[in-house]
Amino acid sequence: MITPRLISIARAASAAPAAPAGGGPFTGCRGCGHLLSAFTFFTAMGCAVAAWAASVDAQQQLSVPSGQPVYLSEVLQDETPGALWLRFRFIAPDIAQGAGQADVDQAAGDMDHLCQSVALPYVQDHQIAAARIAISLSDRPVPFGEADPEATQYFELYSAQDATCIWEAF
Repeated sequence: MITPRLISIARAASAAPAAPAGGGPFTGCRGCGHLLSAFTFFTAMGCAVAAWAASVDAQQQLSVPSGQPVYLSEVLQDETPGALWLRFRFIAPDIAQGAGQADVDQAAGDMDHLCQSVALPYVQDHQIAAARIAISLSDRPVPFGEADPEATQYFELYSAQDATCIWEAF
């Protein structure tokens, strides 16, 4: 759950680029972006990142269908693509290469669940008209806009319609 203190910080201080039109260099299942060198396409956009980041140890573990440990890392808002995008970044250590504890299909189901159970309540509680909601899982904290060739990350993009997350194939 996002605590009120964190929501106000995320809403007041967040400004970061979202995925470019048409997506990015994604591979994997159902649009999941499994990138070993993550966010490299964001650095060219030149947008400053101003968002809160918290220690995974200090975060509350979120419940997801796979049962893997998942923690909210940060919420970013971006109007760079011409419409408001919200980016919810989560840490999920079990997706690490070689860990073998959470696979791509499980991660996709978890991201669907996180959109519905975390992102949509955030959007509804704060009456935000977001054009897109991006959900990302990373096996470790990676500063937004920086590449980490050792990190495993998955991405999904959604729109919100009638209190439901609609998966957007890019």
